[in-house]
Amino acid sequence: MKKSLSVFLGSLLSLGLFYAKPVLAQKFRGQQMEAVDLVNPLMGTESKFELSNGNTYPSIARPWGMNMWTPQTGKNGDGWQYQYTADKIRGLKQTHQPSPWMNDYGVFSIMPVTGKPVFDQDERASWFSHKAEIVKPYYYSVYLADHDVTAEMTPTERAAMFRISFNKTDDAYIVLDAYEKGSEVQIIPEKNMIIGYSSKYARGPLPENFKNYFVLVFDQPFASVATWAGKEKKDGQLQIKGDHTGAIVGFKVKDKSKPVQVKVASSFISADQAMLNLNELGNKSFDQIKEDGRQIWNTTLGKIKVEGDDIDQLRTFYSTMYRTLFFPNKLYEIDAQGKAVHYSPYNGKTLPGYLFGGTGFWDTFRALYPFLNFMYPSINKEMQEGLLNAYLEGGFLPEWSSPGYADIMVGNNSASVVSDAYMKGLRGYDINKLYEALQHGANNEGPMTAVGRKGVEYYNSLGYVPYDVKINENAARTLEYAYDDFTIYQLAKALNRPKAEIDLYAKRAQNYKNLFDPSTNLMRGKNKDGKFQAPFNPLKWGDAFTEGNSWHYSWSVFHDVQGLIDLMGGEKTFVNMLDSVFVQAPNYDDSYYGGIIHEIREMQVANMGQYAHGNQPIQHMPYLYNYAGQPWKTQYWVRQVMDRMYKPTPDGYCGDEDNGQTSAWYVFSALGFYPVCPATDEYVLGAPLFKKATLTFENGKTLTIDAPKNSDKNVYVNALQLNGTDYGKNWLSHKALHEGGNLNFDMTAKPNYNRGTTLSAAPYSMTSELNTGVNSKKAKKKK
Repeated sequence: MKKSLSVFLGSLLSLGLFYAKPVLAQKFRGQQMEAVDLVNPLMGTESKFELSNGNTYPSIARPWGMNMWTPQTGKNGDGWQYQYTADKIRGLKQTHQPSPWMNDYGVFSIMPVTGKPVFDQDERASWFSHKAEIVKPYYYSVYLADHDVTAEMTPTERAAMFRISFNKTDDAYIVLDAYEKGSEVQIIPEKNMIIGYSSKYARGPLPENFKNYFVLVFDQPFASVATWAGKEKKDGQLQIKGDHTGAIVGFKVKDKSKPVQVKVASSFISADQAMLNLNELGNKSFDQIKEDGRQIWNTTLGKIKVEGDDIDQLRTFYSTMYRTLFFPNKLYEIDAQGKAVHYSPYNGKTLPGYLFGGTGFWDTFRALYPFLNFMYPSINKEMQEGLLNAYLEGGFLPEWSSPGYADIMVGNNSASVVSDAYMKGLRGYDINKLYEALQHGANNEGPMTAVGRKGVEYYNSLGYVPYDVKINENAARTLEYAYDDFTIYQLAKALNRPKAEIDLYAKRAQNYKNLFDPSTNLMRGKNKDGKFQAPFNPLKWGDAFTEGNSWHYSWSVFHDVQGLIDLMGGEKTFVNMLDSVFVQAPNYDDSYYGGIIHEIREMQVANMGQYAHGNQPIQHMPYLYNYAGQPWKTQYWVRQVMDRMYKPTPDGYCGDEDNGQTSAWYVFSALGFYPVCPATDEYVLGAPLFKKATLTFENGKTLTIDAPKNSDKNVYVNALQLNGTDYGKNWLSHKALHEGGNLNFDMTAKPNYNRGTTLSAAPYSMTSELNTGVNSKKAKKKK
């Protein structure tokens, strides 16, 4: 009983429902507005294969919910499942898709039709218009013109309710599509019910018993029933199994005043658990579920209150913040005893405890996980326990989970995700076992390229992954492994591990130096014999790097920017190199890919030189001026990126949104600071976007960020006070911010060339830690 209560309280905490402080209303020109009303779930949906403006879909869900729902405009299996420019809807789909590149798993859809019981996805599709579409985080409504039907849906974490309003007809139908790659449906007329499962998934491998079980309960009896498989419909047949199956149930509708209501739930565990998950809806009406969802979103988003004079900035802020609250999503369910249980995509068993999935650490270690640690540590505590379960069940920590191991991207950035949580104060889980998982991943190749460390024997012996040993993206791997080793070093110190172990990871954290080419001041692939690869084109995408070129990846020394400055010969050269990123033409060499990939195109059209904000490797780079005594350049460029690269519109991102990472960059930056180096206690200063922001932390403390003179011209920080005391550093402490209080920014239209210019003002660098006092004589003003 005590354990089930703790699970219940943990769920409340993760949804933001168990705090003593009330939700804060946002203000626009003095007028109060609710945060959820400022969210545009369509931001980023005007995307396509060739050019991403976010690659998002309208996610109708609860924060971190197991299931999301979306209107489906694309064909079954199309990663671009909703495109703003589309004009037809094929169904209302349960989705778990992290991105179109990862595609989906555990999917099914329902679609109301009239006239004929058509089930083919093209035949049942209906024209729709955004003019007759309502999209909220907690609610969706659309008029399906070809069927003269209004369809509405509102979800809980593992269930949803639909309200389908037909006009008077004897030919009203609802089509269930259980998708291909193995599915089964059964109609139970006496219970107004359909049950079944879908086995479809896009990324694997997954255990053979992977299924998403679903149950649909209707509030009206069926006038007709049919099942279908492939292209063949079976009138009156109640059960069918095959590659691609579905069901059709008909209704006689007297008038529009009594819509057909459908309760839906699903489970990765069993049909019985799906029935249990249906209890999330209880006896509540559609409108009650809708209002509950609204309040949960308002409470969760309302932990940050911002005030300003630009309504689009407020809308952008809350639309991006909304995107930070989905992934990784819950894969665990609550059993009949009130305990957390989960189906394991690693070994196929049903086991106790938490599990999450649907995120790639290559993207999200940078800002998304630090944002959770900053504002929602209780949900990340569950996520850390879920990571431990993934390790115990699969033998390695995932680097991309969708829902199990996915063989994509590089790095061993689970180390950062685990270390940052502990360094930011999360406790109450087996950190020593997680540390064991980090060591295991850092010293072994996994069951696939993207798990563990590909090329680990080379890396551990040579200090880098060679260019000429047929391991792709080797320089990117080396740079990320070095940072990951730093995060293990940080955690090893915190856990009082043996000195030899601490020293080992400290040494490996310096491996980034092995790829630095002093002739170009850039990172470069190196052959096994110690010679740099040649010829070298710093504009070449891919090859030694991942989804970028040397100009993007050379800054991936998050933990030792001072060390990078020293390699370049000092602050002047370092700043010149930073400046060069923005002033170059957006030229590129796409020969590695054999054509222009969308990330290249997104850099090219942005008109910011080689700065490619649409992808993750360079997103921290504007903050690096703080390490070289020129913080005003950070302030300028961060505001430029916020103003030019983000809008609360369907084309509102400048590349992949990527599971909350690109959104978390905006949220942090709008508050005035950013976690350049996760697994430290520091956030690097930028400049706030709003005149005022009020943050309510889970510990009950409140932080107020005041910038009363902020404007589109006053983008520079003239002075900063922390709790009434002048503050001259270019970084802020996580611990100090969580104590609450006040940050007061004096904003001006001209840079202050005196503030933050000394070495002592610079954020953390590992070189400075290892050489304490050596560089103190350099702590003088620099311009």
